[in-house]
Amino acid sequence: QVQLVESGGGLVQAGGSLRLSCAASGDTICISAMGWYRQAPGKEREKVAAITSGGSTYYADSVKGRFTISRDNAKNTMYLQINRLKPEDTAVYYCNADRGATIRQCINDYGMDYWGKGTLVTVSS
Repeated sequence: QVQLVESGGGLVQAGGSLRLSCAASGDTICISAMGWYRQAPGKEREKVAAITSGGSTYYADSVKGRFTISRDNAKNTMYLQINRLKPEDTAVYYCNADRGATIRQCINDYGMDYWGKGTLVTVSS
């Protein structure tokens, strides 16, 4: 199994910056792609950024130019640098990891998605 723990959320004024971290443990060798999702009250969870094991990235249109996703595979940690925060960025941000490696020890539970418990980002105007 894989455990994910987010950190770095908090209360920030509009225009400010935050860096979120996601620390992975357990069967980290089985992780392929990782990503960040967010969910605001009354809204569906949305994917805001993703990154493959090779470093290819994806960003939602709403965050392009302001968010930067990265990962340090040696430290089993993924980051989300958030700049020029807007009130509409207020949400719980969740870390996601895909069990996509096909080596023998990862075949069991192949394809499973793992989730952290989330970290709250609140942006005041």
